[in-house]
Amino acid sequence: MASPLFLCILLVVFGSYLSTISAVGNGKQSFVVVSTRSFQTQDVCSTSRSTVAPRPNGAAVPLVHRHGPCAKSPSTDKPSSFVEALRRSRVRADYVMSTMQMQDQEEGEVSIPAHLGTFVDSQEYVVTLGLGTPAVEQVLLLDTGSDLSWVQCAPCNSSDCYLQKDPLFDPRKSSTYAPIPCGSDVCKILQSDHHLNNGCSMNGNGTQSQCGYRVEYGGGSKTSGVYSNEALTLAPGVIIKDFHFGCGYKQGGPNDKFDGLLGLGRAPESLPVQTSALYGGSFSHCLPSVSSGTGFLALGAPSNTSGFSFTPMTHFMDDATSYLVKLTGISVGGKQLRIPRKVFEGGLIVDCGNIISHLPTTPYAKLQSAFRGAMAAYPLIPSDDGDTCYNFTGYSNVTVPKVALTFTGGVTVDLDVPNGLLLDGCLAFAESGPDDYVGFLGNVQMRTLEMLYDVWGGRLGFRAAAC
Repeated sequence: MASPLFLCILLVVFGSYLSTISAVGNGKQSFVVVSTRSFQTQDVCSTSRSTVAPRPNGAAVPLVHRHGPCAKSPSTDKPSSFVEALRRSRVRADYVMSTMQMQDQEEGEVSIPAHLGTFVDSQEYVVTLGLGTPAVEQVLLLDTGSDLSWVQCAPCNSSDCYLQKDPLFDPRKSSTYAPIPCGSDVCKILQSDHHLNNGCSMNGNGTQSQCGYRVEYGGGSKTSGVYSNEALTLAPGVIIKDFHFGCGYKQGGPNDKFDGLLGLGRAPESLPVQTSALYGGSFSHCLPSVSSGTGFLALGAPSNTSGFSFTPMTHFMDDATSYLVKLTGISVGGKQLRIPRKVFEGGLIVDCGNIISHLPTTPYAKLQSAFRGAMAAYPLIPSDDGDTCYNFTGYSNVTVPKVALTFTGGVTVDLDVPNGLLLDGCLAFAESGPDDYVGFLGNVQMRTLEMLYDVWGGRLGFRAAAC
């Protein structure tokens, strides 16, 4: 018969084991054993997991990672390491923070930012759409932090346009192209935003004719040209007539050979607002867990939203573009972290163009500490910046804690394990600034979730395991 001491030790060990595999309260697993191969991108495109919620009057297009094998024209640069992803994300976040600080100044002292728009080089997901008649395929970066869509247009020499793999869109070859006239209502709306207004071009007789646009992004990239009207093909037989976009004849900065950008913000120039009469201003996207997978971008609301959990959504301060939600709590390994709710008051900007999520000081420190404690079995790579990165060399499997984010209304979202948490072996979160500052929900944490932006309803929906 076993001794009482042995039985006591056995109970302690078994109890510790149970606490590792069981969640608190809901009976779900709070730790997940994953193969280290699940961190790696495969060489073959996989399309089997995407499940678009049915839409009676909507449209959906495939969405892929620009570095992955599913991309029509894979990006020429290398996928971001964690260090590079963090740098790009911080540049993008710093732009928004600088805007907030300027808006906090006394009235009359607010100046226009030196760099306008967001940081284009942090965007990672693309869709392929058709522009013009006949339709010419264009691979466009997806960005919820931008409104105006644009492509490079011919004729354009190498000093004014960067090289791209796909042919430039040539408006002279399209039967449905038309520049938007200066003085038109559409041009006046564009010009009311001094960030986008680029005046008007002149006819040969000295009269103003075409509406100009310009966008300068936080990373130094910029584009300018003619604000134009064209047919946009989402899928065979699904054509958006009179789509307004920028026909770019002059680009500059560290662009990455993409064809252009698709703006999904909430200002009048964005695709969701332009198509609101057709699709009600709603849209959703699902970002795949790895770059060898596929997701989707869908316009319109699903016929049945019972599979979604919704939290209230608004915009950030006076920014007409952004989508803002309120975080109220974080759990790691099934355990709710003790974080005062007041430190979340700044909210989170939902930003698919930002790679890594950013949290204020206290939530970030609590999350980092709890995650490190749960991952104590694995060697931590020393970091001068205090990042949380692991060396998984020699491990075929690793045990990773679930991390859940809770939003206003009690909506709790489990992040994908491991690809919604780890990037290049590192915890894909960073610090945004002091408590109550605005944070960012980045695209790593959005992976596998269908994110439904019900703009007119003022809510954001989450549906798990959608791609």
